[in-house]
Amino acid sequence: MSHLENPNISDAAQYSIEVARERIAGRRLFVLTGAGISTDSGIPDYRGQGRVARHPMTYDTFMSSFEAQQKYWARSFVGWSRIALAKPNAGHFAIASGQSNGAVTALVTQNVDGLHQAAGSKNVIDLHGRLDRVICLGCKKSIERTTMDEYLQELNPNITKDISVEFTPDGDAEVDGTENFVVPKCKNCDGIYKPDVVFFGESVPTNRVELALNQLAAADVLLIAGSSLTVNSGYRFVKQAAKASKPIVIVNIGPTRADQLAIAKIEANTSLALERLLID
Repeated sequence: MSHLENPNISDAAQYSIEVARERIAGRRLFVLTGAGISTDSGIPDYRGQGRVARHPMTYDTFMSSFEAQQKYWARSFVGWSRIALAKPNAGHFAIASGQSNGAVTALVTQNVDGLHQAAGSKNVIDLHGRLDRVICLGCKKSIERTTMDEYLQELNPNITKDISVEFTPDGDAEVDGTENFVVPKCKNCDGIYKPDVVFFGESVPTNRVELALNQLAAADVLLIAGSSLTVNSGYRFVKQAAKASKPIVIVNIGPTRADQLAIAKIEANTSLALERLLID
């Protein structure tokens, strides 16, 4: 058995990995990751096989009423605990190793879990923000999510977290009866607290997108790991790479919007495949 072979990877995926390794050897990789890379860390994705597709609360809904904010924070109070306990997996560490050996020159993630940084990756562009930070929409002052949890616990002392409930990558847990949940106001200006993430219906900050596109322009290959590319915030990088005739490699279980554009589509677990792609 060669160093690329693994009984948990199909023959077709093994072949795709070998093809991809040959095509990316010695080239600068721009890596884009999605929720699928964090499933081995215990964080479910939105649209994985066997899951009913779910969408998180939109920005317009969050801003529409205090009741919506109660619902968000009550559910997130439980779901965030699951995110906070997650540890990086082999896929995250493989990308960090790829950065260390010079193969990965840019890393953009659609995830908000901070696991790339926990694995040791540097200069990560968090396209959709970070769930471990909270920002006031009034004065723009930010606080740590742990501080927000302290506020929430103080105001809701009788709430018991059931961390066995189903949750999503943005920390939205299946919790009912949120109408009595008390949500704190900003300690600085009495404004509304919001997680420092890009909600559905919000636009990714322009400077963040431009930075990522500049890094893609300087790279040779686009490597996508764990994303179906359903949302345009990630798919824009595929369109840019295709326009520039840059090779595209995809590691994802299940179809993506860019399968027909890829030089190699690897239908395999990201933890297993990325180790073989990025670590000699």
